[in-house]
Amino acid sequence: MHFLILSVACSVLVSVLLKLAPRRGIDLAQAVTWNYLAASVLSLLLLKPSLQSLQDGNAPWPALLGLGVALPGIFLVLARAVREAGIVRSDVAQRLSLLLSLGTAFAWFGEQANAWKLAGLALGLLAIAGVSARGGATAAGTATSSSWRWLLATWGGFALIDILLKQVALSGTPSTAALLASFALAFVLMLGWQLQRHLGGRSRLQARNLGFGLLLGTINFGNILFYVRAHQALPHSPATIFAGMNIGVVCLGALVGMFAFGEKTSCWNRAGLGLAVLAIALIARGA
Repeated sequence: MHFLILSVACSVLVSVLLKLAPRRGIDLAQAVTWNYLAASVLSLLLLKPSLQSLQDGNAPWPALLGLGVALPGIFLVLARAVREAGIVRSDVAQRLSLLLSLGTAFAWFGEQANAWKLAGLALGLLAIAGVSARGGATAAGTATSSSWRWLLATWGGFALIDILLKQVALSGTPSTAALLASFALAFVLMLGWQLQRHLGGRSRLQARNLGFGLLLGTINFGNILFYVRAHQALPHSPATIFAGMNIGVVCLGALVGMFAFGEKTSCWNRAGLGLAVLAIALIARGA
């Protein structure tokens, strides 16, 4: 269970770093670029993926390229959501992305619906409405009227990534090789963009962004690694790991946002938070 706790902690720490980045004058686009350099290197060294599967004709390169674009894109969206809506609401929106991916699994991937999953789906939709409702002031000031748009973009973006990962899994490509390919593609594409910004004089490459990005990438990879290790340690309890991860992030994110950053939530936001926990538990029960 300690792997699960570490994974939850790393996930929330990513949101904390995204919250702190603007205060430290960090260029998030540069940081996200170096984040994927760290993730690629750590994947290669620690997961030791076999790259043979990427060289045959069945490799899902369209989905992998989609991940290479979507992964850094959702990172930047999440950073904006954290800045405008706070850690509490952003982490809930991120974890409730499973509702869209679950709906897609029913429609496209042939997953069987049951009463538990459908009940969780219904409560989750209510939770999204509650969490997206405009709340009180955040630590950085009053939540903007557009914060709900970034929450919904976070919700949809993480669901898109989950759908792409499902497509990769159906192709038979090992998950470790797919992760490395996706991280490497994300790094190459983002590096090209940063070089363009640098040469165009819009944003000079700076060492502090490199250091922050490598730290971000290490913690982000830690989230993935510890989640994988948790499943390996408890191979017969995938629903427990799934629920523990998502509920843990929602609850710890709420505590950190409210007590460490003084984020304020409305009664609708708090109701949405409670419904989110219940929805995740019901979906895990039906797994």
